[in-house]
Amino acid sequence: MNSSTALVRVHELTKTFGATRAVRSVSLSFTEGEIIGLVGENGAGKSTLAKMMAGVYTADSGTMEFNGSEVSFRSPFEALRTGVAMMAQEIMLVPDATVIENVFLGSTPRLGIFPNRSKMRSDFKELLELTKFELDPDAVVSRLRLADQQKVEILRSLSRNAKLIIMDEPSASLTADEVARLHATIREIARRGVTVLLISHFLEEVLELTTTTIVMRDGEVVKVGPTKDESIDSLVAGMVGRSLETRYFETDSAATHKVRFSVDGLTNSSLHDISFEIHEGEILGLAGLIGAGRTEIARAIFGADALESGTVTLEGATLSVTSPREAIKQGIYMIPESRKEEGLILEASISDNMMLSTLKRYRKGGSLSARKLDKRAVELAGQVDLRYSKITQSALSLSGGNQQKILFGRAVEVAPKVLIVDEPTRGVDIAAKRAIHQTLLDLAKSGMSILFISSEIEEVLGVCDRVLVIHQGKVQAQFTAPFDQQQVVAAFFGQTSGVKND
Repeated sequence: MNSSTALVRVHELTKTFGATRAVRSVSLSFTEGEIIGLVGENGAGKSTLAKMMAGVYTADSGTMEFNGSEVSFRSPFEALRTGVAMMAQEIMLVPDATVIENVFLGSTPRLGIFPNRSKMRSDFKELLELTKFELDPDAVVSRLRLADQQKVEILRSLSRNAKLIIMDEPSASLTADEVARLHATIREIARRGVTVLLISHFLEEVLELTTTTIVMRDGEVVKVGPTKDESIDSLVAGMVGRSLETRYFETDSAATHKVRFSVDGLTNSSLHDISFEIHEGEILGLAGLIGAGRTEIARAIFGADALESGTVTLEGATLSVTSPREAIKQGIYMIPESRKEEGLILEASISDNMMLSTLKRYRKGGSLSARKLDKRAVELAGQVDLRYSKITQSALSLSGGNQQKILFGRAVEVAPKVLIVDEPTRGVDIAAKRAIHQTLLDLAKSGMSILFISSEIEEVLGVCDRVLVIHQGKVQAQFTAPFDQQQVVAAFFGQTSGVKND
């Protein structure tokens, strides 16, 4: 990246969310016509950096220059007008509008005060010729496949003559043929002078397509250099930084040799022949990239998503789990990824939330004893280190970490044989994270079997007895503590050469 002819320069960009510094003083420059790869683990800061450059987020500090002038975008539309476009992981289109209306949204060619529909169609045809895309201009966007919606976003960026296009995981939902066409389009627009910043978890894609690679770790840029000098191993080493061979806690595993729970051949539209077992007292981790299928496994086991085939067995008995309610009855409980949308009733009290799944136990003659419920909730709050003023205060009034502890208190009260936890420490502070880890270890010591899902690799390797790496809906590899973090992360990307499967 030759900074003397830079199209874009960012200097000391920083962004903090609560107690988390997502991006730490990042400085970079891009030249015209470059294809730059941006890689890093989940949570490394890649998307946050990109969203600051594209006007989605405002930086806490630092500056950005575009075409030699300092810019400060207040919205993605302002960035787009200037020449910076972003294709985010979340599609940003008007679902009820047509393809052509979305492509020219905010920049419709006009004859006087009226839209120049003839010019729109001729310009749209030119864009299709450039990209080799096949799209019906009059199709309603909401009815398109995700891959075709991504194409609409690319066309919109090109229609605005964007000089920098940021693509965040553009290949994630595409077929092999669609990926090949996308790569051809990226090369063609770069040849015409457009700079492309490609964020991708597919390291082979980065090595094949880009000219320069940036590696981020823990919110910082740790490596920038020519892609030709990189390999999958060198990129993974930069992303990981070090090998983690010890657990978070100096404690003996509570796992026994007794198999408590197993799944065999779980298959649906997202999963392919998933099989594994969990022992009594064991914490089994599911690791992998976002979209790999970890949450889909949890939801299938918990009865939230239907299965096409496969069996679920608990203590030797084959279960028929068709709903979360049925799963709870049979001894399986899940703390979901989204505590606010799926886990808590925010306006209800701590006590009501914590006791929600076991109200029948406290019902006498058709009425509930609020005193007994509150007393038990106080006991549970103590067990999970919940910090609060009154047990009757609303869940909404608590921090994210304490909201999460309510769900753990509920799980303790339910006392399942198998507990599934999906991203249990996302968005919580360090103290709350530590308390949650301790609760998990205590539950394992009590004999509970735990399926643990987290996008934070050090957390998975620090807490779990064994780890399964999930890749594209399949079990890619299995590891047992102590772990080699670099080997585990390599398996995230489908790399099994040199990886020891336990």
